[in-house]
Amino acid sequence: MRHTEAATHGRRAVIDLRERILSGELQGGTRLFEVPLAELLDISRTPVREALSRLAEEGLLDRLPSGGFMVRRFGFSDVVDSIEVRGVMEGMAARVAAERGAAPHRLKEIKDTVSRLDACFGERPEDVDFDAYADLNEIFHRQMAGLTESDVIRREVERASALPFASPSAFLPDRSDIATFRRSLRTAQEQHRGIVRAIEMREGSRAEALAREHARTARSNLEYILNEDPSLLEKVKALALIQG
Repeated sequence: MRHTEAATHGRRAVIDLRERILSGELQGGTRLFEVPLAELLDISRTPVREALSRLAEEGLLDRLPSGGFMVRRFGFSDVVDSIEVRGVMEGMAARVAAERGAAPHRLKEIKDTVSRLDACFGERPEDVDFDAYADLNEIFHRQMAGLTESDVIRREVERASALPFASPSAFLPDRSDIATFRRSLRTAQEQHRGIVRAIEMREGSRAEALAREHARTARSNLEYILNEDPSLLEKVKALALIQG
């Protein structure tokens, strides 16, 4: 029982700290120590220590020679590489699912998710229920990896998605009114439909290409912010971790 409780605290600490880092609450260059974090999260030092080590493995933290950890800052190339790795892994997952043939019940589930995503859009190009879209987008990507029926591939897709800024929702607009981003979600939704259609038709190469292109939506949004409208940096707090 005690071991189970410690494991639960450890998972909660990882999720909590990861969210604080990627939301920009814990900015790049911030030093982190076990004792104050344990007090902040209201748990013992052991799960905090394990969480910090896990986040260091994910690349979000650097270990300090003097002890403790520091929130990393990332270069543009680091972010692009993370996005590309996820694209490669999801592309492989889509190809394998198409070539092996996805189970009918799994295809039905992901098609239902696509239909629910369609319902997130209104009449105007920028009219999107972002909160619903973000939740369903995560479900879609999880279901896509599951179409392979391979625990190995599913785990590797999850691992790639955990890389800094590589998650399917990276650089999606938050509740701020970033109309350009919201309009790009319609293109992403067309890609969702195309990926599922290619998998269903057993078109492995097409499914892989569409999935890899779909992953690059995050890169396009990032490039728009940095090159076209730097004022948006203040609206996407996670970008505080990225050095120019």
